[in-house]
Amino acid sequence: MNRRQFLAFVGGSAAGLSATGCATAAGKRAKRPNVVVIVADDLGYGELSVQGSTDILTPNIDSIARNGVRFTDGYVTCPVCSPTRAGLLTGRYQQRFGHEFNPGGMGTESKRFGLPLSETTLAQRLKDLGYATGMFGKWHLGTRDGYYPTDRGFDEFFGFLGGAHSYVNAMAEAKNPILRGKTVVDELDYTTDTFAREACEFIDRHREHPFFVYVPFNAVHSPMDTIEKYVAPFAGMRDEKRRKFAGMLTALDAGVGSILGKLNETGLTDDTLVIFISDNGGPTPQITSKNDPLRGYKGQMLEGGIRVPFMMQWPGRIPAGLTYSEPVISLDIVPTVMAAAREELDASSGCEGVDLVPYVKGKRADAPHEALFWRQGKNFAVRKGDFKLVQQAGAPLALYNLADDIHEDRDLAALLPDKVRELQADWDAWNADNIEPLWERGETPRRRAATG
Repeated sequence: MNRRQFLAFVGGSAAGLSATGCATAAGKRAKRPNVVVIVADDLGYGELSVQGSTDILTPNIDSIARNGVRFTDGYVTCPVCSPTRAGLLTGRYQQRFGHEFNPGGMGTESKRFGLPLSETTLAQRLKDLGYATGMFGKWHLGTRDGYYPTDRGFDEFFGFLGGAHSYVNAMAEAKNPILRGKTVVDELDYTTDTFAREACEFIDRHREHPFFVYVPFNAVHSPMDTIEKYVAPFAGMRDEKRRKFAGMLTALDAGVGSILGKLNETGLTDDTLVIFISDNGGPTPQITSKNDPLRGYKGQMLEGGIRVPFMMQWPGRIPAGLTYSEPVISLDIVPTVMAAAREELDASSGCEGVDLVPYVKGKRADAPHEALFWRQGKNFAVRKGDFKLVQQAGAPLALYNLADDIHEDRDLAALLPDKVRELQADWDAWNADNIEPLWERGETPRRRAATG
């Protein structure tokens, strides 16, 4: 039991606790479930066969939805990489602590860049409960000493710190190497295969002990590196860029399959909560990633930038083959995981998501969230029920009814001024608790889609 948990247990005042640490009451527990969180990078809403894709099949990722629940209206907190990851791992809107923008390329990032040390990660919470914690893939939450994954709750780390990396050359960027812990690795086969293999080996080593495995793949982010075994089945694709993308997505699906296969092989499938999500919408012009049937793409507050593939399985604990259509968000991952670990978050935690299990099991019939909010610089959005208010750079304030206009074609702002005022007031109230960004936008819009 750490000090924060002890204070919470004996009734210490909220003023004596960190506003950002998720305090919990500790005690003797039965064996807790394992947790696997898989994050795809730049995967568009419409690219999985379970989401409607027909040209690239993704049976392994699809199986998570088949064996659990798929959230049709699943969102992330930002349309680009690093801020989303900050929100996902803390369970808090990242604007609360200034992590609003991508940092820029390695070596050019702000000296202030990094997930603030005031924030508690999911790995730290689970490590406090006795979990073995491992991360394999893209970090993008800090490059200074003290901000590495192994400084933020992960027992083991294999991956890279920046926003993108070659899939085949470990030494492609001297300032952004592949690391094991904090040691540079100079050999690499194919990152997607390697990250999956490292995750499987971690599961093997810890099969007798609760573990948390975080696998933020760099697939399908640029650069468009692929290898013959994955691209060969798509020889008939005329568009070379699309063909490479197909190989990269196939590798991602195979990597997910390896992890699920390892859980099955070790007899841990029923004892493991698995969550799959993308960090933002696909950057269509750069890598051909499709966000169908949504409009917009990575970097935008339109649905194509923030609504993503989102699914989870936990056999015997949540229904199989369920489609859930109420809006949910990546902030819900922390409370869902902590509740699964039988450690409820108290009010002092600052965590802003909800445990999704009671909703998908039908124990709660209300919507998980009254409203969801976004802010990145001057761009913002709020979704409340079926209505969404959007302020996108270079465009007027727009109102859409997503129930009958998922593509956001018909602006209702002039027809429904009262609804505009209502949603604007909701957003203003939410925004009042945010702070100014700790660093400014690190990239131009063109570079943003390529490096983060």
